[in-house]
Amino acid sequence: MGVLGLGFAQSLVSQWIPAGARQASFMIVMAGGLLIGHAWTFHLVDPRAWEFVGLGRSAWLPSRVATCALLGALAIAIPSTTLLAMGWLRLVAEPAGSSLGAALAMLVVLVPASLWEELFVRGYAFSVLRERWGARVAIVLTAVLFSLMHFLNAGASAQAVSVVLVAGLFLGLIRETTRSLYAAWAAHLAWNVVLVGILHATVSGVTLAAPDYRLVDAGPDWATGGTWGPEGGYFALAGLVAMTWYVYWRSTRRPEPDE
Repeated sequence: MGVLGLGFAQSLVSQWIPAGARQASFMIVMAGGLLIGHAWTFHLVDPRAWEFVGLGRSAWLPSRVATCALLGALAIAIPSTTLLAMGWLRLVAEPAGSSLGAALAMLVVLVPASLWEELFVRGYAFSVLRERWGARVAIVLTAVLFSLMHFLNAGASAQAVSVVLVAGLFLGLIRETTRSLYAAWAAHLAWNVVLVGILHATVSGVTLAAPDYRLVDAGPDWATGGTWGPEGGYFALAGLVAMTWYVYWRSTRRPEPDE
């Protein structure tokens, strides 16, 4: 209901929204709508409120959130820099501009984009699945949903979507072991910031503004992701597997307390 309401409101004013701001406005509508939907659910149906979905005060621990952001960044930064060193990815010059300014502008898109995806996949739905069928089922089913959401993107392939599936497992494990949707959101956002803000790469088949330089494919698609971008290659898959194993290993050494 929240998404539908804000979507309707946006449609009424869409003709006055500048073309360059429409992508950001759509992401904000999605994130805002899902936040409203969650709040409405807690008001009418489920009194457990934000703690139940990992967005309560206890879920906000800056050190934990920062650690998960670092893991998300490293999961794609290490594979991408390895491919750069091998020459399978290359940086090519683009018209001069402000890379910092472009990165800050893209945050207006990336922050709500990663938030609405996390709310939709690993918010209330994840918590209900976990409560009824356990954490493993919740992690796997939401990872499958997360991968299916990307099938309609340009350049989607079985390989690319399989990497997204593992990304969903990685984010789901973070959500479960930290009991924090903030932590999963931070890891998701950091992954995208590395690709868009630092590497100027194609993201899930979408080519975004890239002043000064752009990352281009110069190697085999199985490694680089081809038109999907670096996050669709098996090097990215290896990075995700390594970080997923690390999160699991840490959780077995120092289990987080239950909610």
